[in-house]
Amino acid sequence: MQTDIQSVLKNLGIADINPAYSTGSTWGAKGSSGTLDSYSPADGRKIAAVQLAGHEDYETVIARGQTAFAFWRGIPAPKRGDIVRQLGDALRDHKQDLGTLVSYEMGKSLQEGFGEVQEMIDICDFAVGLSRQLYGLTMHSERPHHRMYEQWHPLGIVGIISAFNFPVAVWSWNAALALVCGNVCVWKPSSKTALCAIACQQILAAVLKKNEMPEGISSLLISEELIGNMINNDKRIPLVSFTGSTRVGRIVSAAVASRFGKSILELGGNNAIIVSKDADLDMSIIGAVFGAVGTAGQRCTSTRRLIIHEDIYEDFKNKLVKAYGQLRIGDPLDQNNHVGPLIDQHAVEMYTKAIEKGKAQGARYVVEGGVLTGDAYTSGCYVKPCIAEVENHFQIVQEETFAPILYLIKYKTLEEAIALQNDVPQGLSSAIMTLNLREAELFLSAAGSDCGIANVNIGTSGAEIGGAFGGEKETGGGRESGSDAWKGYMRRQTNTINYADTLPLAQGIKFDL
Repeated sequence: MQTDIQSVLKNLGIADINPAYSTGSTWGAKGSSGTLDSYSPADGRKIAAVQLAGHEDYETVIARGQTAFAFWRGIPAPKRGDIVRQLGDALRDHKQDLGTLVSYEMGKSLQEGFGEVQEMIDICDFAVGLSRQLYGLTMHSERPHHRMYEQWHPLGIVGIISAFNFPVAVWSWNAALALVCGNVCVWKPSSKTALCAIACQQILAAVLKKNEMPEGISSLLISEELIGNMINNDKRIPLVSFTGSTRVGRIVSAAVASRFGKSILELGGNNAIIVSKDADLDMSIIGAVFGAVGTAGQRCTSTRRLIIHEDIYEDFKNKLVKAYGQLRIGDPLDQNNHVGPLIDQHAVEMYTKAIEKGKAQGARYVVEGGVLTGDAYTSGCYVKPCIAEVENHFQIVQEETFAPILYLIKYKTLEEAIALQNDVPQGLSSAIMTLNLREAELFLSAAGSDCGIANVNIGTSGAEIGGAFGGEKETGGGRESGSDAWKGYMRRQTNTINYADTLPLAQGIKFDL
């Protein structure tokens, strides 16, 4: 496997990876703060050592970004869109290798790795069309011979801080929109998936060079906490898009707000599927299982709670237990496996602690969890997806554990189910499984789900590029990807033009000279 990964890295333009890989002196940081080893959770092997960026690198990148922005914002938006189109084409060419690297370095299944790269391609396609649709409004003025309209301008440098669980897609959601809007980007990826980030930067760098674009339009800074803190507190970065935990999101939000910057926050999720007595149970099982164990439960949209009608509770629980018994856990590059590893040993510790806390609080496990051992699980990062019967108010149920732990809750009425679903601090994704039109419409109404995403007859995980992605409450309120999420990357300006030969003042004020 290691030899194959080395070939993948070379195919992605990552050379000289032993003993350390630099992000390059022209398209990123030189690396002045030591190195970081990247290990695969699939087999525990070291993939490469990556050079870390320091203060000097940061200042160099920001200076280049400011210069590049002055140039990039002047390029017509459709021309910027064409460069993003070329990025999408390059991603198509590299889909096999980049998807494999995502799977190996992060641990998600190979098909999910390919799917993540496809999301990148899709957002590029979306952004290309958007580049000709950055519309403003025109408005009638109350004053004669006046015209009013609004337009949108780029912000400047957009700071992107992404998480390990979607090591490439979330960057692309932000970068594709930011770039067509006329911004430049500085990316601080998760240090746990640094090689995926370097591969993306190399792909985009090649496109920009081919088009004779200046340095600084897209920059990459590999770091642990240092660079993230610098981005959050830097007045030269008007927008910070942060994806991560609610705990860190609070810190980011406060830092950015204190300097009157803008932030897009994509934080924790504690997502539920309501399973009605009028649901298609077989379809519901598929949605629940994939939602709970896909990416080993490490999606912000992972299904963490099933709220099941009491009339079908036992039957559905038994079907679910049977389905869990058929899960294949192992090497994510083996397409026969359903579940790969957690990202690292810390994630495993959080998983085991959550199980113990659940038991202490009264959870009853109908599918037991545990850490897997043996020759196929040498990294120590493989765990068993588990299921527990709980009450929604249990403290552990109110928290987000980034692991494949699924909680079962019983309900009597739909109103009760909706109240249970909403009764958590997070508000990202939600779903109801029902063939009852009245139930579906109530769930989608103002009296229904309080989440940013509400689905009917599909699960909580996964999102199409065309819709705005994000949630409410402790999920942060940010929106990325489709719909009018592009407005978050721009500033609104209202314009009034007087084409008369007089200057009428507001409210009839007279000011004669």
